[in-house]
Amino acid sequence: MTVSAEDYLAVVTETIGRVASSQREAVGRAADLIAEAVRADGVVHAFGTGHSEALAMEIAGRAGGLVPTNRIALRDLVLLGGEPADRLGPMLERDPSVAHRLYELAPVRPTDVFVLASNSGVNGAMVEFASLVQERGHGLVAITSAQHSGRMTSRHPSGRKLSDLADVVLDNGAPYGDATLPLPGGGAVGAVSSITAALLAQQVTVEVVARLLATGERPPVYLSANIPDGDAHNTELEARYAGRIRRGS
Repeated sequence: MTVSAEDYLAVVTETIGRVASSQREAVGRAADLIAEAVRADGVVHAFGTGHSEALAMEIAGRAGGLVPTNRIALRDLVLLGGEPADRLGPMLERDPSVAHRLYELAPVRPTDVFVLASNSGVNGAMVEFASLVQERGHGLVAITSAQHSGRMTSRHPSGRKLSDLADVVLDNGAPYGDATLPLPGGGAVGAVSSITAALLAQQVTVEVVARLLATGERPPVYLSANIPDGDAHNTELEARYAGRIRRGS
């Protein structure tokens, strides 16, 4: 295989098709879980570290997405928890202890559900956070790479991985190492996990809305803030979840 934009597109296209086909049933189960929470006045909390934070942004607070969504991020420790900025860093996602503080800082209610994203599914903060979510009885959807996670040893003291703790696991189809086009001297280029995770997030969102429509409910969905009346529409819906959803952190 050569290294070119066309080769990458071919790999992405094949991976998208494979993920869409293989994860259809799991997407439906994730949508069932989230739709049930939304009907019960629950909020969807999305959390990812590293590049998986893009998945949380895909779910929480964007046009065409559900309004009752909240994004959790490691920087909440600084912005909301008062910790020093130098607390943040690339190794923080491996520290299980931060999960407890992040959960405490989140405006969580018993009816809420969680979507957690981690390509490797083995870092301490993510696994510990998933454990807390499970212990407290919340529904949990995980988005991870089955291939990558399967070849990794957990960095959590329990030896568990994110996929061991979720009610529904969505496989993003990314290969071990994420990148797809091998390089002559070793290594590879062209990561795919962000693309396929976004696909899965949007598929789940669409299926949640479909379920609400099927029972005659009006789905609480964002309009773009950059179209006429978008702000007014969004502000009215957000008011229903005052203090429970955060935007802009």
